[in-house]
Amino acid sequence: MNNSILTIMKKELARFFGDKKVAFSTILLPGLMIFVLYSFMGSALTSQFSVEEDYKAECYVMNFPKDDTLKMMLKEGFRFKEISSEEEVKQVKKKLQEKETDLCVVFPEDFSERIAEPLPVTSSALPPEVQIFYNSSETSSEKAFQTMSGVLNEFEGMLSNRFDLNKSDGVAYDLAKKEDTIGSIFSSMLPMLLMIFLFSGTLAVAPESIAGEKERGTIATLLVTPAKRSHIAIGKILALSIIALLSGASSTIGTVLSLPKLMGAAGDLDGSVYSVTDYLFLAVVILSTVMVFVTVLSLISAYAKSIKEAQSYATPVMILLMVVGITAMFGNGAKEELYYYCIPAYNSVQSMVRIFEFNVTAGTMLVTVVSNLAVTLLGAFVLTKMFQSERIVG
Repeated sequence: MNNSILTIMKKELARFFGDKKVAFSTILLPGLMIFVLYSFMGSALTSQFSVEEDYKAECYVMNFPKDDTLKMMLKEGFRFKEISSEEEVKQVKKKLQEKETDLCVVFPEDFSERIAEPLPVTSSALPPEVQIFYNSSETSSEKAFQTMSGVLNEFEGMLSNRFDLNKSDGVAYDLAKKEDTIGSIFSSMLPMLLMIFLFSGTLAVAPESIAGEKERGTIATLLVTPAKRSHIAIGKILALSIIALLSGASSTIGTVLSLPKLMGAAGDLDGSVYSVTDYLFLAVVILSTVMVFVTVLSLISAYAKSIKEAQSYATPVMILLMVVGITAMFGNGAKEELYYYCIPAYNSVQSMVRIFEFNVTAGTMLVTVVSNLAVTLLGAFVLTKMFQSERIVG
């Protein structure tokens, strides 16, 4: 590598890491905040939408059935209180609305007698109806309703049991591999998050490096040095890529570590199912993507007259990038056609989807990386021309 390029890189890196507060807030703080925030959100959501394992829902029952089997099934997980009139039912409904109880079940008076004589298939008579009143805005009531519905449906199946479905113990009926489950979750969420984190990390440093120097008037001093303008452009792009990559890596690690808690599936989601090769492929895609982001934001920063102006110009790019990232959540897997992998940003999303789905191919990886490097080189050429323009750097 040319000495002048290395000199520019060292200058940029020394300026950035020389300010420990900026380095901490740009590299370590985002990942730490994401881990703490996502972990807290996961714990809060889990506690909000779950009830304690030993909790027994309070359930008011009218016309409690005489069937011993049903009684035994119902008493699992419930604290029953019997009522005997429609007026009491109205009072319990009001308590449900006020979130003072969990459930109210009304059986027909002749429920036990009617279920003892199954209806003929050709009969026009209606089966007995069991009414379950609950409050879906209260977690314990919603859970009690689901449990009660499951018990009654199971009992109904027992009354006319002609065959069993997946009843054998110790047999795995869901044949999805752990890798497939994790791959499906990671491929839908992480590409968008990675793109946002990488772009945010780049946005935190690129405007300061170029638009900031223009604003302070120090870029003119840099441009009069013996170093070629192309070397200055390449040196800045490479240095900013390193910083942005570290920032993006911090955010990514924080996300991956907190994702199991956020999804409420601690212990089931982990990255150990991916091989070293998968991580190397991901690192290559991320590196080439960061270089594209740095190039784009460097061009924007060179055109802007101040840091704020550069950041305002970058906002539409950020929105467009989020839209591209969302395609991973709603697409039906990665695209097969190679020409999709020539589109900057979109090619990175598709390649990440392939990696997380264990479906990476050498062809798509090669096209993605080559396309991103081509965009970077083209951007470096344009940035060089911009540095040569007195109107832009002045």
